[in-house]
Amino acid sequence: MEFSTIWLFVMTVAALLIIPGPAVLYIMGRSINQGKKAGLVSVLGVSLGGAVHVLAGAVGISAILLTSATAFTIVKYLGAAYLIYLGCKTLFSASDSKTSEIAQAPQKKWFKILCESALIEVMNPKTALFFLAFFPQFISPSAGSVSGQFLLLGAIFLALAFVSDSLYAMLAAGISKRMKGSAKLQNRVTGYVYIALGVFSAFASPEKT
Repeated sequence: MEFSTIWLFVMTVAALLIIPGPAVLYIMGRSINQGKKAGLVSVLGVSLGGAVHVLAGAVGISAILLTSATAFTIVKYLGAAYLIYLGCKTLFSASDSKTSEIAQAPQKKWFKILCESALIEVMNPKTALFFLAFFPQFISPSAGSVSGQFLLLGAIFLALAFVSDSLYAMLAAGISKRMKGSAKLQNRVTGYVYIALGVFSAFASPEKT
């Protein structure tokens, strides 16, 4: 691929990442509720989920979502239901002390957050559709392997998104410190964010991606 094409892709992605999307709101919710470490772990999880979509797109598996309304609907509702479940679980957290324990979670909790974050991103069909619609604008068959170009663009996108999402996670962690005296408020904010994302995902359509 030509350097000018890659540079144009980088600039376009950077502009897109300035506007927070559902994944960023989810990450910020984690940071507000469980602290900076949890937020950064969720960033890594979302990146791993994004990598799955990149690999699937490169081999053509994600194209199924473009041709099968049923497949899209099933994946969409599963992801939405999981987000709403997390939101309700957060809203009904028992006490401030329990929230504090979660914020100081041991390493096994970090792994759970990592898996949950990756699962949420994998179950977001709009990510797959976005990659399949956006990446081809910068791919040229005459430049070599289309799959190789797709993987390269995917790696660049994920790297930029990781940096951007990490900044949002740290910003949210700063907000969390100001809310430190009210764990219940943190739970409410995070819970409502998750539920709102779930409802948004449930009613989203491929055309709105």
